[in-house]
Amino acid sequence: MQDWLTMTACDLGRGIGMGQIDPVELTETYLAAIDAHPHRDRIYARVTHDRARSEAEAAKQRAKLGLRRSLLDGVPISWKDLFDTAGTVTEAGSALLKDRVPDADALVLRNATQMGTVCLGKTHMSELAFSGLGLNPITETPPCIHDEAAVPGGSSSGAGASVAWGLAACGIGSDTGGSVRIPAAWNDLVGLKTTAGRLSLEGVVPLCLRFDTVGPLARSVEDAAQMLALLEGGMPADLRGASVKGRRFADLQNIAKDDLRDTPRKAYEDALAKLADAGAEIVPLEVPALNEAMTLTSIVYTTEAYGLWRDVIEANPEAMYPEILERFRIGMEFSGPDYVSAWSKLKACRTAWDAATAGFDAVLAPTAPILPPNLERLMNDHDYYVTENLLALRNTRIGNLMGLAALSLPTGTPSCGLMMLGYPGSEEALLRLGSAAESVLA
Repeated sequence: MQDWLTMTACDLGRGIGMGQIDPVELTETYLAAIDAHPHRDRIYARVTHDRARSEAEAAKQRAKLGLRRSLLDGVPISWKDLFDTAGTVTEAGSALLKDRVPDADALVLRNATQMGTVCLGKTHMSELAFSGLGLNPITETPPCIHDEAAVPGGSSSGAGASVAWGLAACGIGSDTGGSVRIPAAWNDLVGLKTTAGRLSLEGVVPLCLRFDTVGPLARSVEDAAQMLALLEGGMPADLRGASVKGRRFADLQNIAKDDLRDTPRKAYEDALAKLADAGAEIVPLEVPALNEAMTLTSIVYTTEAYGLWRDVIEANPEAMYPEILERFRIGMEFSGPDYVSAWSKLKACRTAWDAATAGFDAVLAPTAPILPPNLERLMNDHDYYVTENLLALRNTRIGNLMGLAALSLPTGTPSCGLMMLGYPGSEEALLRLGSAAESVLA
């Protein structure tokens, strides 16, 4: 049974389908592991024991009758604490939302539940999802799998930690600037950033509605593909026969390689070498429009974030971690015309990006230019916090600014990910490429 805590979600689902795994025993194994874990309260904000047991029992009965609803029917997963759960507190990592109890599940949670997944509980996150570090002094900061003294990446910090530490078979997070891919990279997981607008945000506590996306943090590309299908009620990508041979990848030169630390640089170079050895064509690429797009970040992100949260924040600003409060308040520096102008410029940058990358199957870059920073130093060194926070999300933000689908894969070097940037709405094609690359990198 202990192996159940390290198996992929799909392998667990296949075990249930073959009658080798009882969904109730599986869920009890996960609940026992959570409750006994020394980092339980740093990873899970709330564990939904009763709900998990009820859903597992229903999955068991469906399996007995041959009426399973999906490959993952009966598989236990975790949910970031910004997805509404009926009757269970959902606070988005913020004291501003303390004791907030929604009346209904978020739509993506309803979809996944209807297809048989078991909800283990709600995981900790960066405050209101506005940091890529995963640091949250207001609630809890989960530990990185490779260094308990380091942050795990955010804002889907607990989602990544729950899977990495064997306390969920898959975690559901959100990605506005890299919040799925950073914790995936720093905890050696697969992280899928979906195209904005593909998955419903109904019942999801917002940060920036034009950038917010929902996505899984998983142990394999297959798991991510299956979860995407369940979240939207669709069919999973067909990963059979996927290969990188003959595929043409762009190796992004500008922005993505600036200030790249030694370990992520070597991990990325080694990953590219493996892909090339497997028959992929890798071509250096610069996209000048990306430089302008990055200068628009503060305007398009903070203006919307502060606009959405201003009244709540300013009614009780002392309840917030000062670093996050300061970041939100940057949004008050820009005017309506500034915001409209910035979006007009960003759309032009997206058009230029599309033209520059049209001849490639995907664009490659290191998921993060840095390794997980030290938690204590982040708390006590403001300059270090600012530098590391901005660098953490620098590369992943490219995918959000350009409106792309994106995938982070483990490279084999601890806490170093390979990011694949695909076209908007290209998740199925991207997952096929990711599956092929996964086998090469492994």
